[in-house]
Amino acid sequence: MAYWLFKSEPAEYGIDHLEAEPQKITCWHGIRNYQARNLLRDNIYTKDLILFYHSSCKPTAVVGIAKVIASAYPDPTQFDEHSPYYDAKSSKDHPRWFCVDIQLHKKFAHPVELTHIKHNPKLENMVLLKQSRLSIQPVQEAEFNEIKKMARLVSNL
Repeated sequence: MAYWLFKSEPAEYGIDHLEAEPQKITCWHGIRNYQARNLLRDNIYTKDLILFYHSSCKPTAVVGIAKVIASAYPDPTQFDEHSPYYDAKSSKDHPRWFCVDIQLHKKFAHPVELTHIKHNPKLENMVLLKQSRLSIQPVQEAEFNEIKKMARLVSNL
């Protein structure tokens, strides 16, 4: 099992949207950054755990945990001419973009704000603090557990 942080703008699709989905499941599509795409395609697998992070808002924060329930497959929005994620250079034989399915596991009662993450010495090496613009990023198990602790979660997943 691996651990990840997925960023989302809550006005576009936040944890409340995921919570409202049937069975709290969604397709994590629309990724159009090659580094994030490569992580989705090559490294993220079923049962991996995700820190759900709200970005481009105030405050930015880890707001919950989700689980990958379907590994990478071609992102269907790249083939939809009406989608903002359409890619005319992508084909079904050679897709450029991939997505995964995720399911909400836990919405935090106490989101972990970026300000608090920055001030926690146990989290000083998080990719979030080094490559802040990357929308999908790896998280070390100890970092994942520290975020859970900060969110006042005491039970194991």
